[in-house]
Amino acid sequence: MKKVSKCVFPVAGLGTRFLPATKASPKEMMPVVDKPLIQYAVEEAAAAGITDMVFVTGRTKRSIEDHFDKAYELESELEAAGKQELLAIVRSAAPSGINCIYLRQQQALGLGHAVLCAAPVIGDEPFAVILADDLMDGEPPIMRQMVDNFGRYGRSVVAVQEVPQDQTQSYGIVSVKPGTPDFQQVTAIVEKPRPENAPSRLAVVGRYIFTSTIFDHLRNLKPGSGGELQLTDGISALLAEEAVLAFSFAGTRYDCGSKLGYMQAVLAFARKHPEIGPSFEAHLAALDLPRG
Repeated sequence: MKKVSKCVFPVAGLGTRFLPATKASPKEMMPVVDKPLIQYAVEEAAAAGITDMVFVTGRTKRSIEDHFDKAYELESELEAAGKQELLAIVRSAAPSGINCIYLRQQQALGLGHAVLCAAPVIGDEPFAVILADDLMDGEPPIMRQMVDNFGRYGRSVVAVQEVPQDQTQSYGIVSVKPGTPDFQQVTAIVEKPRPENAPSRLAVVGRYIFTSTIFDHLRNLKPGSGGELQLTDGISALLAEEAVLAFSFAGTRYDCGSKLGYMQAVLAFARKHPEIGPSFEAHLAALDLPRG
């Protein structure tokens, strides 16, 4: 079984739920304390042993490329001023040993199309997909958990989590065969079913590992709602050819594609931040807010 060494980051979306904040800056660059969402995602992939970061971008996403590029002028100024700690922070934006690859999705044709754009770079290798606006906090990191188990089973894997029944129409929902506590075989996947029609409460969230077979099915998809190619439809077609596993990960997910989820992430990460955590916790205590 080939090692998972490449990760696709679909980052071409417009981030309309955060307007006007995302009018001139990508949603993936929104900070959680002092790092943008995309940096958390790349660090998670790097912690899983992934070295090739494949960004599928749009025309307004240049700042993502700049973030992971070398900042010669800034670094020179910090070095001349003897600000070694800040210099180290700037240089750590891109984890050591990674290779950043940028592809352009010229039309917003859906998540399935964004993943398909990466096919020439991925080739016939297994690969990961991380959606940066799903910020995941786990130990070991969630993608590390998935890569380790992919090495054991050699099957495509989707991360899942139980959601309230009234939220099923916001997710792709899977039905599964009973299995181990953390792994179950997917039997079907439905895109955003109404609560009364949902086959379960197991929602697919923003972490995937695929074999390259997924590309054949994405190429053969017909556009769905809004003329988009849905990744969910590609996974559904893949099920007819090979097993796909649902992985119930150990950790916490923050839906940073929503305002509430984003603020929950900021609060949680500020509380455990090594620099401001204790002071921030004291501030919350003074406000008499609950810890949980």
